[in-house]
Amino acid sequence: MSNIQETPEFTEWQQVVEILRQAATEQKDDVMLKLLLTPDERSVLLSRVNILHELLNGERSQRKISELLGVGVATITRGSNELKHHDEATKAWLAALLDQQRPNQ
Repeated sequence: MSNIQETPEFTEWQQVVEILRQAATEQKDDVMLKLLLTPDERSVLLSRVNILHELLNGERSQRKISELLGVGVATITRGSNELKHHDEATKAWLAALLDQQRPNQ
C-alpha cells in the first residue's frame, strides 16, 4: 500500500499568499515568482499591473489603454470590473504603491 497522498497538498489561495509572503521575508520573492510563473505569465502579470495603473490614473480610455498595452479591451474591462469590488481606500493604497514603484521620469 502506498503512502502517497491522493489529493494536492495546497488547495487554498491563502496558502499561495503565505508562500509568497515567506519568500519575500527571505528576499527570495523574485526566485519564487520565476519558479511559479512562465515568461509569458510574467508578461501577462506585467500587463495587469499596467492596466491597474492606467485605470487608477484615469487619463486614458479603455480603448487607448488597450492600444498602449497591446491587450484586448475585454482584458481592460475585467480589470476595471475587479477594481469596482474594492473600496476607495484600497484603490488609493494601490495607486500610491504603483506610483511609488514607477521609474523616475
